[in-house]
Amino acid sequence: MSSDAELKNLGVHLLGKNSNSVIDYKVAYNELTINVRRDKIISFLTFLRDDVNCKFIQLVDLCGVDYPEREERFDVVYHLLSMHHNKRIRVKITTDEGTTIPSVCGVFPSANWYEREAWDMFGILFSGHPNLYRILLPPTWDCLLYTSDAAD
Repeated sequence: MSSDAELKNLGVHLLGKNSNSVIDYKVAYNELTINVRRDKIISFLTFLRDDVNCKFIQLVDLCGVDYPEREERFDVVYHLLSMHHNKRIRVKITTDEGTTIPSVCGVFPSANWYEREAWDMFGILFSGHPNLYRILLPPTWDCLLYTSDAAD
C-alpha cells in the first residue's frame, strides 16, 4: 500500500509532466484522484501506461457517475493499477448528455466493454469506440437506467 506522501509525490509528478491535461489532484483515504480535461484523456492515460515512473498497465474499471445538479452531470472514472509499483490511481473526467468523449479502447482494449456499459446505463457517448451498442438493456429501452431521470 502506498503512503499518502508517495501518492502526493506521484500527483506532483503527473501535474509537472502533464500540466495541459491535469486540472487538479488530491490524496484522500490513501487514494490518489486526478481530474483531467476530457479532450486530453487519451494522451494522459497513454502517459500513465508508458511512463517509467507510472507503468499503470491495467485498466481495472471504468464507470459513470451521475450528478444531475451539475451542468456537466456525468463523471467518467477510470481505475488503474500499476503492478510494477504496487499503486492504484483514479482518473476522472466530466461530461454532459450531449458531448462525446474519446474512447480509450486504443490505449486499454479492456475499456471496450466498460465504455459500452457506461453508454448503455448512462447514455455517455464515446467517440471512436469500435462497437458501441447495447449490451445490457433491450434495444427498444427508452430511458437511461442509472441516471436519476430513470425514476421519473
